[in-house]
Amino acid sequence: MTQSQPRSQSPANWHPGVPEREGLWIFTGIRDFIDNIANTSPARLALTAFGVVIILFTGLLSLPASSASGDFTPLHQALFTAVSAVCVTGLTVVSTAVHWSFFGQLIILIGIFVGGLGTLTLASLLALMVSKKLGVRGKLIAQEAMNNAGRLGEVGTLLRIVITTSVVIEAALAVALVPRFLALGESFGQSVWHGVFYAISAFNNAGFTPHSDGIVPYETDLWILVPLMLGVFLGSLGFPVVMVLQQNGLNWKKWNLHTKLTIQVSFILLAAGTVLWGLMEWENMRTIGSMDIGDKITHSLFASVMTRSGGFNLVDQNHMESTTMLLTDALMFAGGGSASTAGGIKVTTIAVMFLAIVAEARGDADVKVYGRTIPQGTMRVAISVIVAGATLVSVSAFMLLHISGASLDRVLFETISAFATVGLSTNLSAELPPSGVYVLSALMFAGRVGTVTLAAALALRQRSQLYHYPEERPIIG
Repeated sequence: MTQSQPRSQSPANWHPGVPEREGLWIFTGIRDFIDNIANTSPARLALTAFGVVIILFTGLLSLPASSASGDFTPLHQALFTAVSAVCVTGLTVVSTAVHWSFFGQLIILIGIFVGGLGTLTLASLLALMVSKKLGVRGKLIAQEAMNNAGRLGEVGTLLRIVITTSVVIEAALAVALVPRFLALGESFGQSVWHGVFYAISAFNNAGFTPHSDGIVPYETDLWILVPLMLGVFLGSLGFPVVMVLQQNGLNWKKWNLHTKLTIQVSFILLAAGTVLWGLMEWENMRTIGSMDIGDKITHSLFASVMTRSGGFNLVDQNHMESTTMLLTDALMFAGGGSASTAGGIKVTTIAVMFLAIVAEARGDADVKVYGRTIPQGTMRVAISVIVAGATLVSVSAFMLLHISGASLDRVLFETISAFATVGLSTNLSAELPPSGVYVLSALMFAGRVGTVTLAAALALRQRSQLYHYPEERPIIG
């Protein structure tokens, strides 16, 4: 008598096993698809990963369980909120505290944490999950995420720093905030939730608040304002800077050029923003004009920190002077550090362009700073980032002017806030029709993934040129 063959050994004749093989085939296909994208362009994998995450969170926020009323949330509102959370912006079309249930707010908070890790970091983690190990390709993706900071062998350290730093700083901020909310009369559960929410929102420069009136009720409470400012500022420096600080402490001589430029320009913008914002609003009775000197200084410092990507506000942005709104536009467009949770064109871009202008004015052939020469390719990238950013803002502002009919100052303010993923608002986002909401959503996405990453992701191939034309210099200026 012939013994029957086990089912696991006769897949061709075992029909119930077909779905299992199909499931395995689907997984293999997804893995091959991700590997193919990673091989051709890590930036394109980053773009894909971020897009998938946004679609996932849009679906979750559309569910009845995510809204306080138990109804489905319209697509344009769910999409905008998902993009704003994952792109750590903070702009809203519905009240975070009123419209969303606890589940919805939790989804938003998870989206902020995931989005704060960065586009290419998500891509490298995706490659790690699919391939079960971080090979050379995955390391190249992660290294690009850190703007090529460090050697290839340090990439594993970079990834650990990104995740560990986020968790540790957010936990420290929550520990500082929870006791204050308890002291203000909130229950233990509410205090923990609000402390954790503000901690994650602050470090990731998101600007979302779980209170319907934001942080305005705490405008003189330094116990709350100081942790928020510290969290936003640390998040805006960038993970490569944090890595250098962890390795070398405050020893300036051991810092690399990126760290020196990032910290120096960040403090310059912080100081200049504080002084200028304070001078412009000092007598404005609709904002800080009626406050004492201490509160005016606090508001000025807070505003300077938040305008470069934080998104929290203590005054109504519509009540500021026109000059202050223009200053805010400039600071928002500048943004924070590269590979950080902040947006904008980045402070190192500003530093490189300023140094290039100084070198040109002096007649120097090279752009030099701190005993280093900045490559010509870096300056081309800086020019590309500035021009691409200005173009995106201009085109989006033109479209929103046509769609909304609002004044130019409000439209420009909202547009720059979306591109730089800041989150400060004149409430124009909530007034826009769905078409305007989609325009701002696309702008937030482009601003977060970065103009350089977006261009690299859309490029079909790396062009190799085997010849050069003769040089001829056109008249400039």
